[in-house]
Amino acid sequence: MCADCGCSITEHHHHHHDDEDKMAGVHANPQLNDKKTVDVIKKILDKNDHEAGHNREHFEKNNILAINLMSSPGAGKTTLLENLVSIADFKFAVVEGDLETSKDAQRLEEKGIQAHQIQTGSACHLDAFMVHKALHHINMDNIDVCFVENVGNLVCPASYDVGTHLNIVLVSIPEGEDKIAKYPVMFRSADLILFTKTDLLPYFNYDIEREKETARKLKPNVDILEVNINDIESLKTVVNWIEFKRGLR
Repeated sequence: MCADCGCSITEHHHHHHDDEDKMAGVHANPQLNDKKTVDVIKKILDKNDHEAGHNREHFEKNNILAINLMSSPGAGKTTLLENLVSIADFKFAVVEGDLETSKDAQRLEEKGIQAHQIQTGSACHLDAFMVHKALHHINMDNIDVCFVENVGNLVCPASYDVGTHLNIVLVSIPEGEDKIAKYPVMFRSADLILFTKTDLLPYFNYDIEREKETARKLKPNVDILEVNINDIESLKTVVNWIEFKRGLR
């Protein structure tokens, strides 16, 4: 979990928790079986969840469906969004998270997508406070969906509610067959699993049906789609899934 690398102590926590964090050992080899460490982590997550609730209220007030996109680095989150904009009937904006640079937000803006970049520095996930700040830079008046493109990481983002309604987790064929089994917490949190870069299946020893079985053992009711950005019909299935979820709200 995040305490292992210290990324729980993001910018907005430093001033409020510094003394108790040091006491708990969060800054120096924290142990998850240490009660003080657990108490500090719980306080951080509770504050995050409270802020996430405010974010959701903000989305709902504006009749916006919010979707958290999560994956390993390079699984295709930004590329997916670049290709959805030309076929989706709904309008969307993106809160973009990376450790450094604004390259992904710039890519999206070049496609005419409203985007705001968050540079987390050393934090390997977005949290609700970061997203809240970013929403002040998003014009909510003319969008139907807001994507939060999380930092590429299959561990920490699963533990932090950022205030979205749905989680989409991408897993790409070149990553290999073991990702779902190795990172079960992430895939248990998924409402939709997208297998991306499926056009590369002929070049990899990848049993996609076995991976789907693994996913459904973790979460029997999870939706699963296969995506290839060179196949517009596969992209339309993602658009249709989002439209269906919008209709349920």
